[in-house]
Amino acid sequence: MSKLATSQKIKPFLWFDGQAEKAMEFYTAIFPNSQITTLKRWGKGSDFPAEWVMNGSMILDGLQIHAFDAGPQFKFTEAISFFVSCEDQEEVNHYWNALTAGGKEEPCGWLKDQFGLSWQIVPKMLGERLQNGDPARVGKMMQALMQMKKLEIADLEAAYAG
Repeated sequence: MSKLATSQKIKPFLWFDGQAEKAMEFYTAIFPNSQITTLKRWGKGSDFPAEWVMNGSMILDGLQIHAFDAGPQFKFTEAISFFVSCEDQEEVNHYWNALTAGGKEEPCGWLKDQFGLSWQIVPKMLGERLQNGDPARVGKMMQALMQMKKLEIADLEAAYAG
């Protein structure tokens, strides 16, 4: 496996229950500039099934993430999520549709993928409006956002304008 260069000092580490390899393949297929860089199995003689991932690494569009399989003791919660900043509605739709496949839509641009990991799929314009927008208009936009699952840029812009 080739390696994409990264100088990232802090890296997320994901604990799976026998699905690390499937998750890594799923995520790297969705995001551009992504690949699995390390995949080592527990093998015979360990406390875990031999085919499970003991040490896995992937790069998702520049973000290095480690993963392994170590049983059902710990589950993902909404306390941690991956935030995906999207340039346009096409990108929002791509990530939303791909990551909700086998998963669950949640309110306000949040979703849980098929592995239980939470993601926020957010148009870049939302952050720009929140930082630099008129507070009254931002309030109207946020009221519209609270009614959505997948975020719709046109509807957010209309609420802000309106």
